[in-house]
Order: sequence, then C-alpha cells, then structure tokens
Amino acid sequence: MRSREPGPGPSGPKDEWNTLKTLLPYLWPKGEAGLRVRVVIAIILLIAAKATNVSVPIFYKEAVDSLTGADTTNAIIAVPIALLIGYGLCRVLAQAFGELRDAVFTRVAQRAIRLAGLKTFRHLHHLSLRFHLERKTGGISRAVERGTKGIEFLLRFMLFNVLPTILEITLVCGILWHLYGVKYAALTLVILLIFIIWTLLVTEWRLKFRRTMNEMDSEANTKAIDSLLNFETVKYFGNEDHEAKRFDSALQSYERAAIKSGTSLALMNIGQGIIITSGVTVAMIMAGHGVADGTMTIGDFVLVNSYLIQVFMPLNFLGFVYREIKRSLTDMEAMFELLRETSDIADHDNAKPLLEGPGAISFKDVSFAYDPRRQILKNISFEVPAGHKVALVGPSGSGKSTISRILYRFYDVNEGTVTIDDANIRDVTQQSLRAAIGIVPQDTVLFNDTIYYNIAYGDPTASPADIEDAAKLARIHDFIMSLPDGYQAKVGERGLKLSGGEKQRVAIARTILKNPRILVFDEATSALDSRTEQDILNSFKDVSQNRTSLSIAHRLSTIIDSDEILVLQAGEIVERGTHTDLLSVEGVYADMWARQQEAQKAAEKLSELGA
Repeated sequence: MRSREPGPGPSGPKDEWNTLKTLLPYLWPKGEAGLRVRVVIAIILLIAAKATNVSVPIFYKEAVDSLTGADTTNAIIAVPIALLIGYGLCRVLAQAFGELRDAVFTRVAQRAIRLAGLKTFRHLHHLSLRFHLERKTGGISRAVERGTKGIEFLLRFMLFNVLPTILEITLVCGILWHLYGVKYAALTLVILLIFIIWTLLVTEWRLKFRRTMNEMDSEANTKAIDSLLNFETVKYFGNEDHEAKRFDSALQSYERAAIKSGTSLALMNIGQGIIITSGVTVAMIMAGHGVADGTMTIGDFVLVNSYLIQVFMPLNFLGFVYREIKRSLTDMEAMFELLRETSDIADHDNAKPLLEGPGAISFKDVSFAYDPRRQILKNISFEVPAGHKVALVGPSGSGKSTISRILYRFYDVNEGTVTIDDANIRDVTQQSLRAAIGIVPQDTVLFNDTIYYNIAYGDPTASPADIEDAAKLARIHDFIMSLPDGYQAKVGERGLKLSGGEKQRVAIARTILKNPRILVFDEATSALDSRTEQDILNSFKDVSQNRTSLSIAHRLSTIIDSDEILVLQAGEIVERGTHTDLLSVEGVYADMWARQQEAQKAAEKLSELGA
C-alpha cells in the first residue's frame, strides 16, 4: 500500500493533543537538569511579568485620584512623585521580566527545535528504500521544514502570548471583581467570550484556504525540485515552457487561496473591532455613571479603561495566533507522522554486528518480488567463495541489480536465505552489514560539494594522503590535479559538472577508500570509454585481490576473468560457469557474446571510416 504524502490536512482536537504530547518531552528533556531549571525560571518570570503588568493601572489610578483632589497651590505636594515613579518602575519591570523570560527560554526552545528536526532526519535515513521510492523528496523536505518552524512558532506564541494573556485576563477579572463587583468582571468575560467565539468561527472557516495554500505550496515545491533535479532531461526535450506551466498551475491555485484568505481576514478584523469597541464603550458608560453617582472616582474610571484596553489589545492578534497555532500543530503533526512511519527493514532486538571474516557470500533458494503480482527472483542459489569473483549477466529486468539490493538488505527476501560468512544477514545489524560491503553503482550520484568530500565520503576519517591514493587507484588523480581548484573543485548538483566516466571514477575511489571485505560492481564501467575502462579494470584487479567481489555487468568483456559467471533470465539462473565453459555450451551467454562482438566490430569500422 502506498503511503500518504506528508502534508497539512484536517486535524481534530485529539490529533492536536497527541501532537502536543509528542512535543512535551522536548521541553522537559531527560538528563538535562540545566534546561529544566530554565523552564522553571521562565515560568516564574512569566508570572512576575504579568503580575507587575496588572499593577501598572493601579498606580495610574492612584496618581489620577491624587492629582484630582490635590492642592494645586503647592506644586511639590500636588504631584504624586512616588506613585508616578512606581508607575514607571512597574512598566519597566514588566518589560524586563518579559525579555528575561524570552532570553532564559530561548535555549530550551532552540534545543527542542534542533532535537525534533535531528530525530526526524535520522529517522528518515533509517526508513527503508521502499519508503523513499514511494515518497516525493520535495514533499518530505517541506514537511520537515514546516514542522520545525511550527515548533518554533508554537513555543513562541503559545508560551509567550496565549498563556500570558490568559493569566493576565484572569488577574484583571479578579481585580475588577474585587474593586467594583461582579458586573465589571462579568462584562469583561462576556465580551471576551463573544470575541473568542467570533474569532474561532471565522478562523475555522478560513482554515480551508490556508490548507489549500499549504497543499499548493508543497505541490509547487515538489514540482520545482523535481524539475531542477532533472535539468538536463528538461533541456534534452526543450520542455522549459511545459515545466513552467506545471509550476505555474500550482502557483495559481496558491494565489487564489491566498486572495480568499486575505479578504476573509478583513471581515474577521472588522468584527473583532466592533466587539472590542462595544465592550469598552459599555464599560465606560457604566464607569461614568459610577463617577456621577459618587461610587467611583476619576481614577477608577481611568483604571477600568486601562484594564480593558490592556486586556483587549492583545486579543486583536487572537485570530492570527489561533490560525497560526492550528497551522503549526498541523505542520508538526505532518512531521511527527514521519516519525511514526515504520521501516520495512529493521534490525531484530537481538541483532548482533557482523563478525570479521573473509567475506563468503551465499544465496540459497532465494525468491523475491517488489509486488506480489510480479516475481523478480525465482529460487536463486549461488555462492561466492571468499576472495573469488562472480559475475551476474543477463538482459535488463532479469534481476541482476535486485540481487545487490538484497545483499545490502535494502529489501528482505520473500523466501530463502542470504548469508555472509555463514551469518544470516537478517540476524546482523544493518550498519555492520553495509560496512562490510562496498558498491560502485551504475548511476553514480554525488553530493553537491568538493571532489575531496565526495571521495572522503567512503571514510570521513581518512587522511588527505589516503584519499589521494584512492584517487590514483581509480585513475582520476591526474584529472583532479588538472582542475584549477584540484580536490577542492565543486562537482555541482548530483555531480553534473563531471562527465559520466569521471563520476564513476570518483565513486570507485570512494569505494576503494571504504576498504570493504566485499566489493559489488553494478555495471561500474558502463559510462567509460574503452581505454579508461581497461585502466579501471586493471585497478579492479588490484583492489579485488583477497576480496570477494560480485560484478553485475552488461559488457561481457569486463568479466571474462571471473571465477564463475551466472546468466540470469526472467529471474532464474539459466547458465553458470567460466567464460570458456559458457562459450563452449553455445547457449544464452554465447549468443550474448557473439552479438556484442559484432557490435564492437561495427563500431570500430565506423570509427575507422570517420577517421
């Protein structure tokens, strides 16, 4: 069954709560006493900031009352210096506590973002090849990117905006109730309730536009990455306009959803303004009557106004915050969904490292299918004794490369067993198994970095001298030294700055540097000219000494010295033996050899005519 592409989608309260529960361990990390202390200090500073902030209007009220009834003939007595200083000090302390809270908690937040992103990255690398073949790289990278940004936003706004606002509303309602009775607190709560209901209803309605925007953003990003990675293919077929139209179709959908999102935001803001203004106006009328009948002072009038403005102003951002928190939770859910993906290939609980050994390979009664409806390998059995060279040949689709993937345990066999030095590869750790095998693939993909980095990838701890020795064995050292930047020359995206032969020689050097006990050559000379191929084959002979090697070949001339050649056809071994033995049988192999020899002679004749 194909896995669903990661991306934002509808999520309910249960999903959102599960997402928050997944995030909580990152905020209270085990074994990190320093970070836990920071969390506690941040909470204390948060409470201090809000407690100080709600004190500001009280100082303001007392100062107004003092000035209202003051003897203006004496300026020193008339101005309540202490109250005004207290007012200013509280405002400064409220801001200072808030900034200190942010400073203290920043390390916790950034560590949570880093650990969540790293855990997802590691998990993606531990998933099976099947998972990555069925997913779109652009969609996955976007899910991780949005997920980590979602964590950052959620922490910043939930902890530093929503929770402090809730605390402040609670304190203000309590103070209003204590000073002026339940009616002011009730009015505040009613206005808040109406405001919140309006905001949440409209925001929920608007969320569908945001989801469409996210979906189109992922689609556009996936199409862009796919197109740019296949830059040469686009050029070969002159399909730049076609690719632009595909990309633009996603952008147009994004544009339409963004317009709807923007216009609906204006409607929500107008409604919020009406609700807040109505609430403040009613409260001011009530306070005005209180002043008129002598139950309240001018300072009380100012205090009520200050508290309501202080409480309602942050709520102007409630729609934005709620929408973004919902989006962040949805994006985080998409990322955490990746963490819940299980690998088709996993180490057993009692898996042990593959022990050191000579590197003997055995396939016994192996059958395999990517899809149950199409069998790839049928009851395959063969052995590669330690230090020997065995070659696999056959037409495309016969199962040759599948054997190398099974050996690497990218897939598990449906039936039969595969062993290395008598150890079933399903019973050893994947890391130790793959450390014992080196492969030179047909389609070499390089990192967008230097030639030095790409060769050193075989052993990141290798010295520059070791890397140069590997390059010399792969017959690429002289070419590298001819470049202006030498080993520091950049190879470009997927190695596009190098020719096919140069890329394969870098891959060969990388494998030589790894120094494995088993070598797999998957049509490793397919992109090389005849002269370079011969040089590489000589290198292979040097490198393969005392090592087990399995060669998957299209050019039969490259494997004539093999100890045994296996001829595959439709997933079965139809012939086996040495080059000489197979020619004498005059079967499938002999026919392949004759056709390749004829093709080579024809190519040489054309070359002579061209010369």
